[in-house]
Amino acid sequence: MKAAELRQKDVAGVQAEVKALQRAHFGLRMQKATQQLNNTATLRATRRDIARAKTILAEKQASSAPKA
Repeated sequence: MKAAELRQKDVAGVQAEVKALQRAHFGLRMQKATQQLNNTATLRATRRDIARAKTILAEKQASSAPKA
């Protein structure tokens, strides 16, 4: 998922996306462990998507936090 698409979502939407990506990554890891995964590059792509989503989530949470 592109960063622009994630930036359009609200905090709850980005959190849901992170959870979905983590579930997908777990499934891919299980496929790899059972020798069923053909394209191992999807593991790297999913890991990077999770990092991208978490970064945008942190930005959104920091901008919505009250300034002290």
